[in-house]
Amino acid sequence: MTFRSLLLLAHLQAFLIPIIIGIKSRNKFKQIRFPLLTPFAFISLGLASMFEMFDHTTTDWIYVDHSSIYNWLFYSFLSIGLSFFTISVAKKKSIITSNILLIIAAVFSYWFLGKSTTILIQVLISILLISQWWSRFKDWVFLIYPITGVIFTTFFGILLSSSGEQIWHVFIGPSGTISVLTFYAVLKRSRKKEIISA
Repeated sequence: MTFRSLLLLAHLQAFLIPIIIGIKSRNKFKQIRFPLLTPFAFISLGLASMFEMFDHTTTDWIYVDHSSIYNWLFYSFLSIGLSFFTISVAKKKSIITSNILLIIAAVFSYWFLGKSTTILIQVLISILLISQWWSRFKDWVFLIYPITGVIFTTFFGILLSSSGEQIWHVFIGPSGTISVLTFYAVLKRSRKKEIISA
């Protein structure tokens, strides 16, 4: 298998797995406050990966730190997906409102304030997500998300952009997919607990 094929496979699974999980999640997790948002959260993360793939086709599958319409769509759908996860379990209106405002800020800041501002907004989105999901589920499995979805993806991204070694590119997609599977596992475990306790 060539390196380009491996890179394509890493991105393809990051696109397909969240979409498949999103479709499977319809009407499944009624134990959370807004279960209808959950499928859209998964699908948004899949679409984010799809647009990242489109972006790479313009750079011959070589990572380039640049701004483009596809790169903007990647960050936009990533923000939407993570925020939908937060809103789906949030109990306070202030958290819901904050996430809606953060989505809008992430979408528009990319072009008006730069990609670095968008990334900073995504950090805030992730902090809210972690706090809300931990508060709702208190499931130790969820700790996989900040490790793989935040620490690992950031670490591999820094190595990729600083060294230019494309091998680090291969690990980013699978790290994100592990995060997606973590959300799904936590939701399934929560539903199972509620069924047992009912």
